[in-house]
Amino acid sequence: MVSIQQVSEQEFKSQIVLNYTDVIGKKVGGKVLKFSDQWFADATNLIEPKAPIRDATRFTFAGAWYDGWETRRHNEAEADWVVFRLGVATAKLIGAEVDTAFFNGNHAPFISVEAFQKFDGEDDDEIDFDKVEWDTIISKVECGPSQRHFFIRDQITEKNYTHVRLRMYPDGGIARFRLYGSVIPIHDLSSKDAILDLASVNNGGVAIKVSDQHFGSADNLLLPGRGHDMSDGWETTRSRTPRHVDWVIIRLGALTKIKSIMVDTAHFRGNYPQKVNIKAIKVEKESELPQFNDPSGWTTLVPDSKTKADFEHEFEINDDSKVYSHVLLTIIPDGGVKRVRVFGSIA
Repeated sequence: MVSIQQVSEQEFKSQIVLNYTDVIGKKVGGKVLKFSDQWFADATNLIEPKAPIRDATRFTFAGAWYDGWETRRHNEAEADWVVFRLGVATAKLIGAEVDTAFFNGNHAPFISVEAFQKFDGEDDDEIDFDKVEWDTIISKVECGPSQRHFFIRDQITEKNYTHVRLRMYPDGGIARFRLYGSVIPIHDLSSKDAILDLASVNNGGVAIKVSDQHFGSADNLLLPGRGHDMSDGWETTRSRTPRHVDWVIIRLGALTKIKSIMVDTAHFRGNYPQKVNIKAIKVEKESELPQFNDPSGWTTLVPDSKTKADFEHEFEINDDSKVYSHVLLTIIPDGGVKRVRVFGSIA
C-alpha cells in the first residue's frame, strides 16, 4: 500500500524538485486535453510556468478573474477534473504540488491525482477518458485556501505513464499544478552509435545542483528549442566579489560517451557570461559527486572559453571513449545561458 506524505516546501525542493522533472508543465510541452468545467477560469492556467498573480479589480463576464482553474458552484458530480497529456514521452511519477494561491472561500477542498499509460497509435481526441482504467498516484487529500501543498509518494510508480487526471472534490479553484517524476524516453536505438542530446529533459536530463537561479531556473537549460526571451533560460544575480563563478550540475539521461557540447546564450545580450568551462564525471551514486571547485574529481572537457551574446557555442570533444554520468557547467563570473546540449551515444 502506497502512502502519501505532505511535506514542507523546503523538503519538497530538496527531495523532489532537484531530483525529478515537472512532467506536466507547459514549458516541457504538457497539454490540457479535456475538463469537466472551467466556467470562471481556464484549466490551461494550471500548467503555466510563472507563479500565479491576482488582480482584485479585474472582472470578466463569468465573474472575478483568477489566474488558475475555477469551476461553477454546486457540482452535482463527485468531482471536477482535468485530463493532461504529459509533455515528455512517458514518466514514472513520485510527487505533486497543488497551489490554491488567491483561492480563499472558493478553493478546492480535496484533490486526487490519477494516471494511465497509452502507447498505441490512437489519437488523444479518440480516447474515451470515462472508460480508462485510472491508477491512483496521489489518493484523495485535503487542501487549504490560498497556499501551496506538497505531496510525496513513499515510492515512485512502477509504471511509466502518458496521461494524468487531476480531480478536485467537489468543485472550486486551483491556481497551479506541478507533477514530478523520472522521464522514461522512447529511443530509436536501431544504431548503437545513435547521437542523442542526453542533457535534454526529453531524454531524462535533470539539473540537480545549482549555485544560483535568481532570475531564471536551471531546469530551463534542458528544454527543447531556443525559447522566446530571457525568462525561459538560466540567469544568476550580478556578482560583486572577485573570482566569483556560478555553476550547475546536470545529471545526464544515461551513461554517455560525449561527442560534442553546445552552450547557447540566445536572448542574453548584455548579461551573457564572459567565459564558460565544462567538466564531467562518472559516479555510481550522487552522494559521491565532488564539490564544483574540486579539481581532482572532475575531468575538464572544455577549458575556460570566451562567449558571445545570443550565440550557439559548439565544442567538439576529442576523446569520446570515456563514459560520463554528470556534466558541470561553470559560467564566469555570472550571467545568463539559454540551453545546454550534451550530444553523445548511450554507453
